[in-house]
Amino acid sequence: MNTVTPRIFIAATEQDTGKTTVSLGLYKALQKRFAQIGYIKPVGQRFTEVDGHRIDDDSILIQSTFDTRVPIEHMSPIAVEPDFTRRYIREANHDTLVRRIQNSFDRASWEKEFTIIEGSGHAGVGSVFDLSNATVARLLHSKVVLLAPGGIGRPIDEVALNKALFDREGVEVVGVVMNKVLEEKIDTIAAVAMRGFERLGIELLGVMPLQKSLAVPSLDQIGRKIRGSFVANPDLGRNLAFEHMIGAPGSGNVFRKLTPGTLLITPGDREDIILAAIDEASTPCGGRLAGLILSDDLHPHPSLLDMLRQSTLPVIVSPSDSHTIARRIHSLTIKIEPGDAAKIRNIQDLVATNVNIERLLEKTGY
Repeated sequence: MNTVTPRIFIAATEQDTGKTTVSLGLYKALQKRFAQIGYIKPVGQRFTEVDGHRIDDDSILIQSTFDTRVPIEHMSPIAVEPDFTRRYIREANHDTLVRRIQNSFDRASWEKEFTIIEGSGHAGVGSVFDLSNATVARLLHSKVVLLAPGGIGRPIDEVALNKALFDREGVEVVGVVMNKVLEEKIDTIAAVAMRGFERLGIELLGVMPLQKSLAVPSLDQIGRKIRGSFVANPDLGRNLAFEHMIGAPGSGNVFRKLTPGTLLITPGDREDIILAAIDEASTPCGGRLAGLILSDDLHPHPSLLDMLRQSTLPVIVSPSDSHTIARRIHSLTIKIEPGDAAKIRNIQDLVATNVNIERLLEKTGY
């Protein structure tokens, strides 16, 4: 397989630490130096059907953002379906999976000047089918950058644990990037964590501040989670819901508590609240509502629905009750999606500003 193209494996100490965030930002930053950049996520766990292939969602995001000009199936060679592990334990087709990953890496890296490899979860994820992140990094002859959450004791402990598995596979961890660190604590945490990581023989390559806006869901994401459908203004589905609240009290009391970016949840037969929401959306500043969810599969009167469609409110109807909807929103894991243009720009600026890209390249041997 290709051992010539420079590469880096983006790993993490735990799930949802920011591997895709760093991959997005790193790809953009590297475009200033390299004309052609490859990307691959060898093992994916969240996937979408694309032309008969199960493709990891992060690979779809990278391709749509950067037009990678690589067949999408080679950017996501293995998708872990619900019965994948069970079938592997029965059949143990390890050599086939290894060849698939290595062949896809060769295709993703063809005529590229640098390749980003994105892992899945912590270093040990995939061990059950003999393809942990540490193993995959070794198979692809790649060095590793580890992502860790904010803090001091916990991230250092977790980096030490993950590094041990990479060490066992003979894979070099060239540095750590800390993510989601409270801005007011960055200087203190960076100074102490740097010394802690140095004791492990690892360099701190960056500290990225917590960006709350990146963890805010859009109406589109919420609609899928609650099995809802738009009945008004679906083109505003990228609106971000910074807060959500249930419109149970009288309309006057509900709207006294609104803050900008609030998603209002109410049964579809609460005409008083719906009318008040339309009035709120028509204020000169555009109102404080991000959108409206009508619960219990209750549709408003057709005349009221027409008013909603003429307003600036995206409106979703869901079969669930208001409290179930609120719980599902609260439990939602936010992933960056291709349509999140503002979030993607924010991420790219975040990585360019807070990660030492030049030092990362030096550590990879470039």
